[in-house]
Order: sequence, then structure tokens, then C-alpha cells
Amino acid sequence: MRILVTGGAGFIGSHLVEKLLALGYGVAILDDFNDFYDPRIKHGNIAAVKNDVGVFQMDLRDNNAVRDLFHREKFDAIAHLAARAGVRPSIAQPQLYYDANVNGTLHLLDAGRTAGIERFIFASSSSVYGICKNVPFSEDFHLTQTISPYAATKIAGEFLCSTFSHLYQMRVVALRFFTVYGARQRPDLAIHQFTHKILAGQPIDQFGDGTTRRDYTYIDDIIQGVVAALNYDAARWDIFNLGESETVALKDLIEAIETAVGKKAKINQLPEQPGDVPLTCADISKARRLLGYNPTTKLRDGLPKFVEWFRAQQQ
Repeated sequence: MRILVTGGAGFIGSHLVEKLLALGYGVAILDDFNDFYDPRIKHGNIAAVKNDVGVFQMDLRDNNAVRDLFHREKFDAIAHLAARAGVRPSIAQPQLYYDANVNGTLHLLDAGRTAGIERFIFASSSSVYGICKNVPFSEDFHLTQTISPYAATKIAGEFLCSTFSHLYQMRVVALRFFTVYGARQRPDLAIHQFTHKILAGQPIDQFGDGTTRRDYTYIDDIIQGVVAALNYDAARWDIFNLGESETVALKDLIEAIETAVGKKAKINQLPEQPGDVPLTCADISKARRLLGYNPTTKLRDGLPKFVEWFRAQQQ
């Protein structure tokens, strides 16, 4: 089986590529290497594997280019991780996020349909749950409102996936990721930013009073879930949460990073940001039951691993 990993040079994508290669799959990477953060980071992420895979630099907004790729190359499955990421920048650039995340997903689904793709994995997000009062968040919840353009593009992507599965009998799985961290984490994300600034003696921005809570999920656990989803065949269309199922308050996260780096943070407290949800918490019972998903890395163990990786990169 040859698997196309979109966003394959990114944080989660590059880990998935390495795992798939280790399992003996054929792998190709599609990535536009955009400047949301330094493209050199992405090139570094795949430096060790670039000679073992096909690498296609392409923007999914370009429908003709996507179609041409599927005419030239043969893929059996798609792991669609490419997206414009982040809640706050999506508020500043909603059109860009819609074009990249919704139109890009549509272009990929349609090209995959035409090419007879057997399996399609869609990377969704816990942000689709919005301000959800029922905890933990279950895939069965009826979702009626998102609170950021980024989240809206992810729920739209899920609906496109379910539609293509229904119309064209594609086997599609949407995976709702809950705050993924670990080696190669994007530099704009909180754990990476906080670690960098605390070590540099710079103040960190804390939005709100520190009581917002997140379900932090270690990268190895996420990859285990994605690989399991690629082999899932119990339903033609399905949705799974991939999280840790344990929430951590922002102030406790900061304390944990302080412990891991051995240095106190200077905190610049700011108002809460529009679009940020107060809480995420995954009900992973369905993923455990149907995918065999079994997250094993608690934050207390994953954070030191991240800090070790970060220090090595600095050196």
C-alpha cells in the first residue's frame, strides 16, 4: 500500500511518515512548505527520510495541480493532515483558512474519488466542540456552533468527508486531535513557545487567569491512533477522538514546564483571546474499543521528553 501524507513535512505529518516507513508502507509527502513558520523547519523534519519517499511541493488550493498529481502517481490511501492551523490567526485571515482547509480538502477528496482511493483519513480537531458544557467530549454530541474560523473549517471538512463516503463509497475516518505536543511541535504552540521563552529568560504571554484546561496528547499516542485508523474497516464513515482523556490547567502546564526546564517563568498576563475554548477533554472510549487506541504517555512524562528534544535543537 502506498500512502500519500498531506502536510507530511509538518509536526504530526513527519512523525506519521517515519512510522509508516518503519511499518513497511510506501509513502509520499505532499506539502506546500508555506511560511506560516520557517519552511526550513519543515525541510529539517523530513531530512532523514526525503530519499525514501516522494516529496511533492504543492498547494491544495490549486485544483488542477492536485488532479495532475493523481493522474501521474498511484496512491492507495490518503492521510490528510495538511491545513492552515491555529485558532487566533484564523480570526485574522478567515478567507485564507476557508480556501486552504475547505477547498483544499474538497480538491483532495475529488481527486481521490476519481483515482479510486480506497481509504481517506482526515485530521480534524477538538476545536469543533466549541464551548461544550458536557464533559468529556463525545463523538456522539450534536454540534451546533463553532467559535473560530479554524474550527468551522474543520467541521466543514468532516461534512465533506462524510458526503464523499456516502456518495462514492469511500472509506473515510475523521480524527479529532486534542492538543498534540512532542518533538517537532510547531513553534507557535504553547508548550514550544513557553519552553523557548522560559529558557531565554523572556516573559511568556498567559491569556486569562490560567484556569483554561486542555487535553494534552503526546505525539507517539496520536500516531498510534492514526495508524490504527488506516486499518479500520468496521464502518465506511466514522469519527474518533484522539486525546489523552485528562485535562491540565494552563497554570499547571506552566508549572510543569518550569519543573522540566529548571527555571521559573516570567508571566505577562493578558485578557482571554476570542476563539479560545475554556476546556477540552476527550472521551476516548470509542477509539479504545474500535481502534485499540491506548495512549500511554502522561504529560509528566512527555514534557521532559519535549524539553530534551528542544535543548538538543538549540545546541
